[in-house]
Amino acid sequence: MPQAQDTHIRDANEEAIRFALFSAHEHDVRFIRLWFTDILGMLKGFAITIDELEGVLRNGASFDGASIEGLARAGEADMIAMPDPSTWQILPWRPRENSVARLFCDIKTASGSPAETDNREVLRRAIRRAGDMGLTYYVAPELEFFHLRSKEDPQPYDAGGYFDQSSDNAGADFRRRTVLSLEDMGIPVKHSHHEVSDGQHEIDLRHTNALTMADSIVTFKVVVKEIASQAGGFVTFMPRPFARLNGSGMHTHMSLFDGDKNAFYDADAPDGLSEMARQFMAGLIKHAPEITAITNQWVNSYKRLVPGVEAPVYANLTAGHLDGLVRVPSFRKNREESFRIEYRAPDPACNPYLAFAVILAAGLEGINNGYELAEPLALDPARMTAEEQEKHGIVHLPDSLDAALRVAADSELLYQTLGDGVMESFLRNKRLEWAQYSSTVTDYELDRYLKLL
Repeated sequence: MPQAQDTHIRDANEEAIRFALFSAHEHDVRFIRLWFTDILGMLKGFAITIDELEGVLRNGASFDGASIEGLARAGEADMIAMPDPSTWQILPWRPRENSVARLFCDIKTASGSPAETDNREVLRRAIRRAGDMGLTYYVAPELEFFHLRSKEDPQPYDAGGYFDQSSDNAGADFRRRTVLSLEDMGIPVKHSHHEVSDGQHEIDLRHTNALTMADSIVTFKVVVKEIASQAGGFVTFMPRPFARLNGSGMHTHMSLFDGDKNAFYDADAPDGLSEMARQFMAGLIKHAPEITAITNQWVNSYKRLVPGVEAPVYANLTAGHLDGLVRVPSFRKNREESFRIEYRAPDPACNPYLAFAVILAAGLEGINNGYELAEPLALDPARMTAEEQEKHGIVHLPDSLDAALRVAADSELLYQTLGDGVMESFLRNKRLEWAQYSSTVTDYELDRYLKLL
């Protein structure tokens, strides 16, 4: 059986290579960008010419991995960017004449083996663990962001509100152009609308397997910024750029399928939740504090995870609160394939490969260890006293990057999921960020203390 599967993979890969070469000829492609991400999820890459394409598709392209944060371990330098031919896409915002395409790459060592520190490989390892259980992991994120006038004048482009359909349609036109470009890139969109804050928008991607979705999110950010730039604007995925406005989240809907069957759905359960779904949710809740450093990886991420701005603060199951960590969205009868769980902590500035990997790992931990899902809290934890919170077993999510890193550093789950090399590089990078932030004198401090003290 494994031999037959390997043959199928090789045949599919060869077919994808042939399609890429044909498409390059048909669309007059002259340059191809080879894309990959660093430890923080930042897009990196380099370009090759059309003359190099077939050779690189089959053999990869060498580059200095030591120059990319977190990509090479100590003593490594030479790495190979091996294109995934199934990710071939023409960049729609580039000129049609002498056009440009992109390919996502897997990172390999000089010997040709997968690099343990490659983001795509980290997510693949987590996906394989689900596959060993006969399960396929699907995700569908809601990506929020701010459309601003410019980097020099970072003010919201519009003053619209939630689901606003005002006559001032600058925001609607921007979303329309963005959605069309995303679909040109092979990224299907489910919904798009104005969010609650001035200049804030949300675009929801249609569910697909987690690796494809992580690639799509990286592409999404490039597309949205490019479309805004063409119109003289600017987009930021900063979790909370304005103190007076809500922040931007990346609520992540997910499901596990056993073949064609949604393993999260049980028609006989009053709430539709299968035992597996309940265990998965319990895993998310139990391990939420330790994975928060990955799903919310920036100092600014914790300016969003505060009470009153519709973002999670507690690692508990709550009933009907906008700041809940985990929820079960409604679904229509006879559409059990759409039954899903929503995890609301991540923000759009996370590294999607690592975030999806640790979210899946937390849920599988719940399944493998038979975690029991507690009943949802009827009361709002934010209205409880400290004594009441302790009585009800309320667990706070980390309230700063420093607190999140301290919890993460002791997490066996994170080390197992990400690997020692990725984990140590991530912690080192983030501790440096916290140290720099902690020693920075802010405008708040100057305004409050300079004349007073």
